[in-house]
Amino acid sequence: MAPLPLKSPALNTRASLLLLCGLALLPGHPLAAAETQADRKARLLALTQDFTKPEPYEALQGGSGTNRSRFDRNTFSLPSAALSFEERGDFFLGNGVFDRAWVVAPSSTLASDGLGPLFNARSCQGCHVKDGRGHPPAPGDGNMVSMLFSLSDAHGNPDPVYGHQFQDQAVPGMAAEGKVRVRYRPVPFTYPDGTTVMLRKPVYSTDAALSDGVALNPRIAPPMIGLGLFEAIPEAAILAHADPGDADGDGISGRAHWLAGAGGRVLGRFGWKATEATIRDQSAVAFHNDMGLSTSLFPAPHGDCTAAQTACRGAIHGDENGGPEVTDDLLELVTFYAANLAVPARRDIGDKDVLAGKELFYKARCTACHVPKFATAADAPRERRNQLIWPYSDFLLHDMGPGLADATPTGGAEAAEWRTPPLWGIGLTEVVNGHSFFLHDGRARSLEEAILWHGGEAQAARDTYAAFTAEERAKILRFLESL
Repeated sequence: MAPLPLKSPALNTRASLLLLCGLALLPGHPLAAAETQADRKARLLALTQDFTKPEPYEALQGGSGTNRSRFDRNTFSLPSAALSFEERGDFFLGNGVFDRAWVVAPSSTLASDGLGPLFNARSCQGCHVKDGRGHPPAPGDGNMVSMLFSLSDAHGNPDPVYGHQFQDQAVPGMAAEGKVRVRYRPVPFTYPDGTTVMLRKPVYSTDAALSDGVALNPRIAPPMIGLGLFEAIPEAAILAHADPGDADGDGISGRAHWLAGAGGRVLGRFGWKATEATIRDQSAVAFHNDMGLSTSLFPAPHGDCTAAQTACRGAIHGDENGGPEVTDDLLELVTFYAANLAVPARRDIGDKDVLAGKELFYKARCTACHVPKFATAADAPRERRNQLIWPYSDFLLHDMGPGLADATPTGGAEAAEWRTPPLWGIGLTEVVNGHSFFLHDGRARSLEEAILWHGGEAQAARDTYAAFTAEERAKILRFLESL
């Protein structure tokens, strides 16, 4: 079945989008009689062997909800095209909560007070600027906008004084936990053809007296697009790519990050280390740690303040009536918003250099971790069910080697382990956020530098990339820019 053009009139209605990007076939369709639903699903999800043309539905990488109309600075902030009129209303209400600047309690704005006492940002948008990618500060600058630091010791435990996260801001009358500054050490990389690229490795320092063995572990804010589609992927589809013991001997041993849940263990899908299982959980953790706001999931009114921080524990908070500062209604709205931010369509998918770069990306076996395609579950929410999506991630933890390792573990994730970051939208980073800083700490100033930092399980793929000619490497970058 030939792919329809991106601007085809046949894609103008939501129904036809759902048919095109979903996995169902109408009765009587010629393909329906020729193959079963399971066979068609397997065919669509198989890695392509034909790089002479785009694959069917490849342009619509976010399924029926793909944003196909706008590729400017606001392209990551658009609602899924699969939402109904009523759902779009909820989306924009959630956007208001996401953008809301919280204030110190007590305040006349009772629905927006309770910030802090210690915090990293006043709003969700304060870190996830334009719903996109965060960035590190300039060398020597202590202003960590859109970047924060988790705290842990060699066993993954938090700092007994500063808690799980380092807060560099505080409400009036209270001191912040301190400032962190970054400088960079040059790290040269020489390609086999003799070309040298100067990478940079961050070195962090703080004026705070962290407890013995506790380290600063940096995190820039990741993009928000497509989160609901991650949640809609069946657990079994993700686990099918796991090979923790490297039983097949290919050097790739991705493993699931299992978390403790109310009904037993649950699969981690969100965050740089896959530390949260759902968007709702991730949102509540951010309210708690980043802004010091309580929810029904984290009812403590003072955020990440520890028992040792008595001034913080004694400060006025915004839930004097016994309820959380962020009500369940507000939490659900911001969760719905985060779940339904549209993924942008691919650009230039038929360009000969993009297709050549895609073939080289596959040849280097980058797809062993950056799995191109998944199908969402049949029982997912209506707007996300039965979708063919292209996140380029397996959502598993992989050992990326000592070069990218944190100083200490995070919960059940080892220092060198990272969840494979999805690649969709990565080519629009500079358009949306005005920079091209990549990886968990923003050390990479380009996609090329990001690739060159890959080690551990990704070492062989990195070495294959490095061995390509300069022209071939440029084509791989051209492919990534089309995502």
